[in-house]
Amino acid sequence: MLKFHTSVGEFTITLDHEKAPITAANFLQYAKDGYFEGTLFHRIIPGFMVQGGGLEPGMVDKREGHHAPIQNEADNGLKNVRGSVAMARTMDPHSATSQFFVNLVDNGFLDHKSQTPQGWGYAVFGQVTEGMDVIDAMAKVETTSRRGHGDVPVEDILIERVEVIGE
Repeated sequence: MLKFHTSVGEFTITLDHEKAPITAANFLQYAKDGYFEGTLFHRIIPGFMVQGGGLEPGMVDKREGHHAPIQNEADNGLKNVRGSVAMARTMDPHSATSQFFVNLVDNGFLDHKSQTPQGWGYAVFGQVTEGMDVIDAMAKVETTSRRGHGDVPVEDILIERVEVIGE
């Protein structure tokens, strides 16, 4: 489990090492490295998801020079349901690195459909097991556009630290 300490509260994620071994190991390594500390929840869309793990205050991209992208494991049977945690990526299905999102609602359209560029989906690798109220509170903040990014919180929501629990 990983306990995220943020500027708006704490939440815990349980990783699914069985169904998403590559993704869970990748995410855990970022956490152990202290990578997430000082990054933002930089994209918040009420009724959809909250996203973080790749940008620092000022919308500075932190990902350059870190771990290589990983294989998309969206075909693992896990679904993008409320409280699930999935990897963000570009249009390339196998481009996920550190950015992740928490689903605020069931988002079945993000699930794996086929091994095609359009059908890969977004790999779920964990579940918020405590603190979903903190995630819901994030979804209520005012957002704006900043440095080419939309849906950015007006006031920074910072990941202060991530604690690895029970390893």
